[in-house]
Amino acid sequence: MFLFSVLMFFLFACVAAWLALFPAGREVVVLSMAAAVRRIGQQMRDGCLAGGRQAATAGRGAGAGLMQVLRFLRRRYLLILSATVLLTVPTMLALALSGRGMLGGYDSDSRAINEQVTELLKGELLALPAPLPPPAFTTAEVTLVRPMLDGANRNWQLLDPEFAQRLLLVFKIMKEAHGYDMAILEGYRSPERQNALAAAGPGVTNAKAFQSYHQFGLAADCAFLRNGKLVISEKDPWTMRGYRLYGEAAEAAGLRWGGRWTMMDFGHTELRVAGMARK
Repeated sequence: MFLFSVLMFFLFACVAAWLALFPAGREVVVLSMAAAVRRIGQQMRDGCLAGGRQAATAGRGAGAGLMQVLRFLRRRYLLILSATVLLTVPTMLALALSGRGMLGGYDSDSRAINEQVTELLKGELLALPAPLPPPAFTTAEVTLVRPMLDGANRNWQLLDPEFAQRLLLVFKIMKEAHGYDMAILEGYRSPERQNALAAAGPGVTNAKAFQSYHQFGLAADCAFLRNGKLVISEKDPWTMRGYRLYGEAAEAAGLRWGGRWTMMDFGHTELRVAGMARK
């Protein structure tokens, strides 16, 4: 449906350009419309004559009205053409996309999961890390990067169990293989909070309620701990190295990493589940 809408827009734009650039084309269209109006007017007049004087008067009035409309269209065709494009094309695109949530393109994942990670996931359940004190999430450095973090939910129990185990495995790899301690900034996110974040602007998120895996407990935003303090800033070389390693470990565990998106979100990972967008 989307491709059809794009094709229709392309054809419409070609016709509009042809009319705008070629006076002969416009003349042909206008003359054709005038001939059609005259034929209609003649038929109406003939019918009116057969039906009586009152009908004839109405027919002449209608014909005159049509001619006035035609003259107006001829004088203002460029303005009307532009307005038509502006009014119809966005509506067509919105209708084409209205049935698709942000999750629609995320249902399938053909990436192979690291076999060693797969075996580890079959083992015993990993323990949850100790929660950080609330003031750790409201420091000046953290608030500068994530100003609405104080209202975030960090309860591991609200995450999908499979996703939580994969994320815990990533934390384990980051600690044991690379020396990075990690903490979750936000896990499950209510639809109300999702809409509030979306209202804050595209710099925060483009996803509205139920257009994010956060609403299904299948996504989390994470950051690093250094000397007991959260470090989020991408300007820190140590942090950026950690994000790259974090992305590699997350993808090896079968997760999607936000660092590969156009609107990069280095601390974000999610588990994409087939059919979730249709639930």
